Amino acid sequence: MTQQEADVLVAHELRKTFKKVEAVRGISITVSPGERVGLLGPNGAGKTTTLLMLLGAILPDTGSVTIVGHRLPRHRSRAMESVGFAAGYLPLPDRLKVREALGVFAGWYGVRNEKQAVSEALERFEITHLADRLCNALSSGQRTLVGIVKATLHNPRLLVLDEPTASLDPDVALRVRTGLLQFCASTGAALLITSHDMREVEMLTERVIFLANGQVVANDTPAAIAATFGYDDLEGVFMQLADEARRA
Repeated sequence: MTQQEADVLVAHELRKTFKKVEAVRGISITVSPGERVGLLGPNGAGKTTTLLMLLGAILPDTGSVTIVGHRLPRHRSRAMESVGFAAGYLPLPDRLKVREALGVFAGWYGVRNEKQAVSEALERFEITHLADRLCNALSSGQRTLVGIVKATLHNPRLLVLDEPTASLDPDVALRVRTGLLQFCASTGAALLITSHDMREVEMLTERVIFLANGQVVANDTPAAIAATFGYDDLEGVFMQLADEARRA
């Protein structure tokens, strides 16, 4: 088995241009089975464009993306069977109760024993009290929580989270991070996460990929990157890159 076949995610030399502005300039990313990786960068770094290309939501101008051995875009449907994705901006079926909505998603994912899977996922993130709420009655933070639960229902091999705790209170965010660590440990899922909360990144990830001006500028453990840039933690690195981006 080659390294590319072994990796859950392989993106090679991705490039994307919008209206003559090269948003992504030759980015390569790999994520191994069970690995927890942060994809970071200030606004305008190319992070969102890269994430959308990794998920096959937009096509790169050049470069390739392979997920669990399936090349995008031709085999995107097969690839997405092994991916769970959550972001605060994704909609939920408003006219269904939370438990009903999660049951529908579990059915689409082909989950066996849907009711048990939904109950276990709700318990993992301690939101069983929301099970009988209508989705359209949820706050933005509660919708985010339900979205994370939805993304884990089918025990994906790759869990992709875009700013998963941005709308959550600190105590709830901590609970979610703990639940994510437990989920990855128990299932062996790999995690790819974007976040502007560097403390969250340091808690959740083993490796961090920093983007700036559409390119990878650092790819190492959080501690190693902080030391390379001359800081004690990732917060200083992020602030430096954001300041450089503003002045560019």
